[in-house]
Amino acid sequence: MENFVQYAPTEIVFGKKTEEKAGEEVKKWGGTNVLVVFGSDRVKKNGLLGRVEQSLSDQGILFREFGGTLPNPRLAHAEEGVRKAVIYDVDFILAVGGGSVIDTAKAIAHGTANPETDLWDIWTGKAPLTQSLPVGCVLTFAAAGSEMSDSAVLTNEEVGLKKGINTPLNRPKFSILNPELAFTAPKYQIVCGVADIMMHTMERYFIPGITCQLTDEIAEGLLRTMVKNGAVVSETPDDFDAMAEVMWCSSISHNNLTECGRGKDFSVHKFGMPLSARFDSTHGATLTAVWGSWARFQMDGAVDRFARYARKVWGVTETDDNRAAEMGIDRTEEFFRSLGLPVTLPELLGRKLTEEEICEMADMITMGDTIRLSRIHPIGKKAAEKIYREANK
Repeated sequence: MENFVQYAPTEIVFGKKTEEKAGEEVKKWGGTNVLVVFGSDRVKKNGLLGRVEQSLSDQGILFREFGGTLPNPRLAHAEEGVRKAVIYDVDFILAVGGGSVIDTAKAIAHGTANPETDLWDIWTGKAPLTQSLPVGCVLTFAAAGSEMSDSAVLTNEEVGLKKGINTPLNRPKFSILNPELAFTAPKYQIVCGVADIMMHTMERYFIPGITCQLTDEIAEGLLRTMVKNGAVVSETPDDFDAMAEVMWCSSISHNNLTECGRGKDFSVHKFGMPLSARFDSTHGATLTAVWGSWARFQMDGAVDRFARYARKVWGVTETDDNRAAEMGIDRTEEFFRSLGLPVTLPELLGRKLTEEEICEMADMITMGDTIRLSRIHPIGKKAAEKIYREANK
């Protein structure tokens, strides 16, 4: 087992009608003047935003609205939020939405606390991030795990780059999780969320050569829970118990618990990010479109891990490790397809990538072949091209 630090300070308020506690939570964490960040007007039409804002008013908390966040959150939109937050002199950012809204809220919090610093410089590490405003969340959609994670992503449309940052300052002070709020999300978003949740644990699971019995058991239990309940919510999104399991898995999958003693290898996310940035594809679908080709490339470097995954998660009884590992990969792709998700790039995009596009994206994710991805088989530019090509068939 490797050395690790587990730090997950976010307070979780889980259950029915918990959005009505938003004002109490903001006040508890020192908020007096709040920027409420959200996406579409759906949260207005269904009454959620009104309930949240009423709870703020009941606590004597001032607030301003900032809507319009899109999937694959944009740098320019976050920068606009920073400008408004500075003008309004806010001291707390409250996200009402899913992962894109929460990531935007985190970015606004960082930019508002550092108004003289370019936000993209913070995002690319050119400028140090040492302070931020507190963030709270009312989660409406289970997927990204941003409600409890130390990560956030933004897309810089000017340069066509989607990039994430990890910092303890990304941890929300609190997150409110009412599974009922996810009932009305579009089916495709729900199933993409199921895939993203699973990926957050799988990206930590396959690293070989490390013994972490408890961490493995937690990860495998989470994945089995997602397979069972992900299938249910894809067809019956208003099944409270199933959505509750999915929403709680979302938080646990990305709060670092499933990496304790093993670490993480987010190379599949690296392959997906250029697809989101360039084609505005839904994040979870970009991951399922490349995961199979990534897994088959990596399998012989971690056969025991892939075989264990097949047996523990999918119930594969094959005794030969190589065959079991292959069956686990096949079962995973079959599951994604059963949800209506793509498992190849043509299924994702409606066409094949050109060779030029493949080379450009491989160059991007390896930073001009200067870095190596993955803790299994190291992936340079040529290997990245090969994985993209296999996914492009």
